Amino acid sequence: MACGEAEVPAVTEDLTALRSEFPTYTIWREETRGRTRYVARSRSQGQSPHTVITPDAAELRGALAPVRGSADVAYSPAEPNIARMYSYWLAGKDHYEADRAAADKILERFPEVADTARANRAFVSRAVRHLARQGIQQFLDLGCGLPASPNVHETARAVNAGARVVYVDRDPVVLAHARALLAVDDGVGVVAGDIGDPWFLADPALAQVIDSHQPVCLLLTSVLHFLPAAEADAAVATLRDWMPGGSYLVISAGTSTGTDPELIRCLQGAYGDIPVTGRTAAEIEAWFTGLSLVRPGLVDAWAWRPDTLGQRVSPRARILAGIGHKPKPQWTA
Repeated sequence: MACGEAEVPAVTEDLTALRSEFPTYTIWREETRGRTRYVARSRSQGQSPHTVITPDAAELRGALAPVRGSADVAYSPAEPNIARMYSYWLAGKDHYEADRAAADKILERFPEVADTARANRAFVSRAVRHLARQGIQQFLDLGCGLPASPNVHETARAVNAGARVVYVDRDPVVLAHARALLAVDDGVGVVAGDIGDPWFLADPALAQVIDSHQPVCLLLTSVLHFLPAAEADAAVATLRDWMPGGSYLVISAGTSTGTDPELIRCLQGAYGDIPVTGRTAAEIEAWFTGLSLVRPGLVDAWAWRPDTLGQRVSPRARILAGIGHKPKPQWTA
């Protein structure tokens, strides 16, 4: 294992299949004292069974089988979905009446939210173009959300035709769209995974596209504020350690610094069980510990190397954005 790389448990075919079948569970395999057991833990407090532990994959599948039929209910078009609401704010087409109603309710009080979403998406495109020009050929988009034009692989390939991209998300709605619209060739992959759980880093589908020994651009854009603070911090630390030297970490996240607290409460009300965690500017900057921030540092998303002037967004709805560069290890004799 190269210097600075974090060890990630192997992902077997049975684990990959189980995670695909039961996306509302975090599933892993443990090996202790020569014994193997599978653990499945619900991502929702109200789901039953919440936790299943068994030494047999078939038994685990049987225990979770009743949940498969109810999985579509949790992601019903009748209930607002974060990814679809975000698509609506971006003037996309992948949303339903429930999503539009919930999104419009927020816009009634905070119309700048749509501008903030568009500013964040524009930052993603500028960041990808910038790093592709720096010679980065691999991109890992975590919590990718529904396809938005231009997609990461389209933006990267406009600069470097050989760029490779893997999209990762845990939302079955997102995964269904991504597999249908984004997996255009062998250089683009779609993987089911949760950024709070590092198992997906060893998924064979990811390894087919991303060489973990070569520099990669790791995108965590507009996703970390949907995790509890401690979980987000742990996820970023794990991913930062996994990144090989020469890689870049791209982050954008909602901040409580300057943002109207009532907006955070409105978003929490719309998203239900999904946490909305506004982090201070100092807490977001701490995610880049050990990395060199690319100029202009950590700034509002609209202000990160804007293409044109006049794109300022109201400070009532702030998303901070930045790019950190991981230095290559210094080998000594």
